Amino acid sequence: MNIKKHLNILGYKCRDRVTGISGVATSVCFDLYGCVQATLNRGLDKDGKPYESFWFDIARLEVADPNPVMLPPDYEFGEVAEGKKGPAEKPQSRNI
Repeated sequence: MNIKKHLNILGYKCRDRVTGISGVATSVCFDLYGCVQATLNRGLDKDGKPYESFWFDIARLEVADPNPVMLPPDYEFGEVAEGKKGPAEKPQSRNI
């Protein structure tokens, strides 16, 4: 299933092939016009403020590290999939 393939990028550090921007894929979006995009969370600056996040077409992204920073919740089975439980526990803030 292609949807699952696109969701599998969540939690991985990725790099945009066009701009070179890298960060952890934290969201995937399927829009009405057929675009599939992921947002990259770039971590915190030296003052502890979060960098701006950007959306990129998923075809432009490459996984930069084969080890995920965090595993995503199970969207197929269980309380998250049924809408009975909120988001997964987030890791403490840190530079990515």
